[in-house]
Amino acid sequence: MGQPMARHLLTAGHSLTVHTRTRARADVLVAESAIWAATPADAACDAEIVFICVPDTPDVDAVIFGNRGVAEGARHGTIVVDHSTISPSATRLIAEKLAAKGIRFLDAPVSGGDVGAKNATLSIMCGGEPEAFSELLPLLQLMGKTITHCGPAGAGQLTKLVNQILVLGTLLAVSEAMSFAQANGLNPETTLQAVGAGAGRSWQLEMLGPKMARGDFSPGFLVDLAQKDLRLVLEAAKQAHLPLRGAALVHDLYSQVQSMGFGRDGTQALYRAIEQARGR
Repeated sequence: MGQPMARHLLTAGHSLTVHTRTRARADVLVAESAIWAATPADAACDAEIVFICVPDTPDVDAVIFGNRGVAEGARHGTIVVDHSTISPSATRLIAEKLAAKGIRFLDAPVSGGDVGAKNATLSIMCGGEPEAFSELLPLLQLMGKTITHCGPAGAGQLTKLVNQILVLGTLLAVSEAMSFAQANGLNPETTLQAVGAGAGRSWQLEMLGPKMARGDFSPGFLVDLAQKDLRLVLEAAKQAHLPLRGAALVHDLYSQVQSMGFGRDGTQALYRAIEQARGR
C-alpha cells in the first residue's frame, strides 16, 4: 500500500525520497523521479515530513530507532507520520521518545485496502497534536477521502482497531452466510443480488461475497495482517479489561486458516475455515 500512497505525493509535484527494506519495491517510484535513500536516516535528513508504512510494531520501532533510523536523520520540527497499524501503547511511547528529540509524531493508520491506496480513497485515522495534523492535512488529502483527527497520540491506532473489529466481525457473518447459502443449494449470485440491497448490505458482502462464491482468495488484504490486527485488538481489550468474544472467535478461525497454509491469501479466506467445518 505504501507504493501507491507515495506515488500520489509524487504525482502532485512533491519532492520524494524513498527507502524500502527491499530495494526492488522502490524501483517504480525511482523511475518516476523519486530519490533513493540507502537508510531511513538518509531518507529523513532533508525531509519536512516522513511517512512510514510497514507491517507491525517492531518494524516501526526499527525504522525509527534502529541503526541509521529516522530518529538519527530527522531534524528538529520534522513530522513523522506512521501509516502502519501497530500497538496503541507502543505508539504513545514512540511519540514521547520523538518529542524528547524535538520531532513531532502522528499515528495515521489507514483503511481501504490496496484499492483505496491506488484510488486515493483511503480512510485515515490520526492521533497526535492538532497543529501537526493541520499541517499534514493537505498531504493526507492526496491519499485519502476521509481524514479524521481522533485525539492524542495513539487515538488513531485505537480507532483503526475499532475499524478492524467491525470489518473482520462482518466478514465472519458474510462467510457464514455464503456457506449457509451453498449448503442449502442456493445460487450464490442470485442470493447476493437478493440480500445485497437490504439491511444485510455491507462492503464485505458486496466486494468479498462474490469472491468467496468464485473461490477467489487473491489478496487485497492478507490473512496474516488481519491476524496481526486482531492480536492488537485483543491486547488492547485486555488492557481495558474488556472481553471481546467475537473478535477472539475470528482470531481463532484465522489461526485455522493460517494452519491450512493460507496466511498469504486475502481476508475472504475466512470462508475456507467455515467451509472446512462442514467438511468441504
